[in-house]
Amino acid sequence: MLEYADPMLSFRRGVSGGLCAVGLLLSGACAARSPQTTTAQAPSVVAPQPAPAAAAQPDPVQELIALSDQHFQAGERELSEGHLDAATAAFDRAVDVLLESPGGARSNQQVSAHYDRLIERISGHELMALAQADGFAEKAPEPASIDDLLTIATFERPTPTPETERTVANDLQAAVHDIEIPQNARVLAYVELFTSRLKGYLEEGLGRGARYLPMIQEVFRAEGVPLDLAYVPLIESAFKPNALSRAKAKGMWQFMRGTALENGLRHDWYIDERADPEKATRAAAKYLKTLYSMFGDWHLALASYNGGPGRVQRAMKRSGRDDFWKLSATSRYLPRETRDYVPLILAAIIIAKSPAQYEMDVMPIEVPLFETVTVAGAVDIRRVAEWAGASVQDIQDLNPELRRWTTPIRATEYELKVPMGAAEAINTRLTEQGGDDLAPLSHYTVKKNETLPSIAKKLGVSRSDLAEANYLSAKSKLETGQQLVIPRAPTLLAARTETGGQAPDAVPATATRQVETDDDPPARTTTTHRVARGETLSLIAKRYGTTVAHLIELNSLPNSVIHVGQRLIVERLSTLATN
Repeated sequence: MLEYADPMLSFRRGVSGGLCAVGLLLSGACAARSPQTTTAQAPSVVAPQPAPAAAAQPDPVQELIALSDQHFQAGERELSEGHLDAATAAFDRAVDVLLESPGGARSNQQVSAHYDRLIERISGHELMALAQADGFAEKAPEPASIDDLLTIATFERPTPTPETERTVANDLQAAVHDIEIPQNARVLAYVELFTSRLKGYLEEGLGRGARYLPMIQEVFRAEGVPLDLAYVPLIESAFKPNALSRAKAKGMWQFMRGTALENGLRHDWYIDERADPEKATRAAAKYLKTLYSMFGDWHLALASYNGGPGRVQRAMKRSGRDDFWKLSATSRYLPRETRDYVPLILAAIIIAKSPAQYEMDVMPIEVPLFETVTVAGAVDIRRVAEWAGASVQDIQDLNPELRRWTTPIRATEYELKVPMGAAEAINTRLTEQGGDDLAPLSHYTVKKNETLPSIAKKLGVSRSDLAEANYLSAKSKLETGQQLVIPRAPTLLAARTETGGQAPDAVPATATRQVETDDDPPARTTTTHRVARGETLSLIAKRYGTTVAHLIELNSLPNSVIHVGQRLIVERLSTLATN
């Protein structure tokens, strides 16, 4: 039991000391005194001073709860950075300080209530990790700017001012462009739009693009593609590698999946190379060259980049026209989006090449320095972030092609970008750990007559995810004994036992034995057990001296199916020890 100081005892001591002090003023001592001789003059009397209040004694219960809270809050901070190991350690410590206190987590009503809230809060974080940060969850994309830009361009085309016309005329005469840019009303209208209502958009996009433009221009120069087209992503995505349009085009260059595959980009459950700036730029150079070879004109090539080459070819055939401006002068042949796309691109090129002429305040975003580490198989990037002392967002930003939280399971030499200076520490940790500890993946052994749909239903996962994670089609047939990869949610709380005052250094939490006397009723001990590979409810029940039915009831399980990494509450008589 927690011991409380007696505040009244301290108060009485304080009063006694105060009275003694008053006596000293009167007689010089607190002992018995001899009679005093009186005189005609009445002696002055010293008024007794109030005794000083006793110092407030700290409440050990509140101190214990505050300490536990400190560890919990530290865990939340680590979790916000994606540092699962550090978060787990902090959450475990928040629980341990309660279990290790005199009397344990049930020694006092306040401590017991805090313990229950603490477990509930940690479990809430765990459920959120399951929903948002397990192997199945794909990182959230950013909306592609092309959708909004084309909507605005369709309904809002301002009349260019004389000043805009003069500025563009002088600029086109002075600047060198490697594709033809006509000074017509449609191009000028979008220059006016970008220098007024959409000025902030263009400034932000140019600031973000500063880190990618040297690479894009280098690739285009090597491939013989006009350097002016390096600014196409300014309209397509505002240079956001993870941008996703409503039509499901993705990446800086906004490739549709089929077009990406045709131009050499990989796309599977683990990787989407449309989001890799350099790989997607090489694919874009290849695709733009293909389009130019089909039409012999960069304006038509740009129109087909947006609307598809088949649509542009059909429009040319129907109209008998091979000039984009004549072809797009009417709404009969091309959709409005494609007709607006080309002048939007050209207007952006004009401003982007001479931003100061258009009073653009461009703040280049700092380019992060990085190095690479070579990994084999699945590695959890949350662990990599923790080893690097970086956030998960930092690792994702350096590796935007990764769709999920692991590197591909079949990769033998995957080049993972990490912050500069972190490679040595990460390589050391990779060597030390290895195996299943590196990724949130577990495995399921296929039983006789089981199918992808039946296993997906049993495990509560998406059939398509289950198939793609194993490089299978949704209709693939399974063989008995086949091993399937099942992404496993992170567990944020290690196994913990509420002991009867036993400290973990005396008796391990997962192997608690409590001594009983003949007069004591059997005490119950609650344990949190993490399911290991190969374990069943029957084995766990036998290990803890309980029943399968009790485990199902205690954990509100729909059936007896459990998964590797799952946390179960186990309650049994404390005389039964675990092995």
